[in-house]
Amino acid sequence: MQTPDYTAARLLDDALAGRAVPDLALAAGGSLRMVTDGVFDLLPAQAGASNTDVLLTVGIHGNETAPVEVVMAIIDDLLHGRLTLARRTRVQLGNPDALRSGERYLDYDLNRLFDGRHAAQPDMREAAHARRLEQTATTFFSSSHGARLHLDLHTAIRGSLFEKFAIQPYLHERPTARARLGWLGQAGIEAVLLHSAPAATFSYFTSHRLGVDAYTLELGKARPFGHNDLSRFSGIDRALRALLGGADDGKADFDPALPLFRARYDLVKRSEAFRLNLADSVENFTPLAAGFVIAEDGEERWIAEGGGERILFPNPTVRPGLRAGIVVEPVTLD
Repeated sequence: MQTPDYTAARLLDDALAGRAVPDLALAAGGSLRMVTDGVFDLLPAQAGASNTDVLLTVGIHGNETAPVEVVMAIIDDLLHGRLTLARRTRVQLGNPDALRSGERYLDYDLNRLFDGRHAAQPDMREAAHARRLEQTATTFFSSSHGARLHLDLHTAIRGSLFEKFAIQPYLHERPTARARLGWLGQAGIEAVLLHSAPAATFSYFTSHRLGVDAYTLELGKARPFGHNDLSRFSGIDRALRALLGGADDGKADFDPALPLFRARYDLVKRSEAFRLNLADSVENFTPLAAGFVIAEDGEERWIAEGGGERILFPNPTVRPGLRAGIVVEPVTLD
């Protein structure tokens, strides 16, 4: 194995350039090996010692660079002995092509192509990435013997009243893992959306198809490489280091004060006539007054009810057929 003078910065450069990354020894024990383009396994020195296997995904959108920098800093500390690895971990760079260009995506939003949706878009460059990520997630978790956790790390296009929030995919008949929500709160997550319908996101795929505890984390604003204030990501950085280092297992007591929301419905853009009646600067989780006409598309209108609804991920520029926003409302756990 190559000596630890190989840095995480070089690893990222090689991965984005499509070059092979050599097998690397971690200074405090363990190894890093490349599985396929943009996918790396971090293996602790003592095989089978971990009771929680962790999948970390970054760069699903190429303009969301801060999570990449956070994870690469952790990898650098593992390479050089400033952190000891205790848990079997796989790191996936979601869309290396878009990361290279600094664009959200090149042909199609990657996080709308999972759970088999890529089959309907075979000519899109992102379709190949979706297949790669589904396959490598499946093989990784197929050899797990303990708890399984997938964290898909993002930053958002726009600001948010809750700067850092998580999305729990629709669980069908599975119960919410309160201890995972407790850990998210300790990691600096300020609110959690409990999704109420299937989706084409990566976290939904791993949750529904693989039975994994999976979460999409929105950790702040999307900015180019080198322009992130990483001090604003200290909560998730500290929590990931404790998790990978074996100080905790990604579980903690649930704090009922953590704001929870459920998705009422998606605003689906049917045609180019779609109009979102919100300012371009509107932030995620902005309240919607009862009676407010949120959006219109021809004769279809979406009207806020009850006074407790909020808007999430408003984006009227998406292609017809895609989600242009989510209307959410507060909820409590039973």
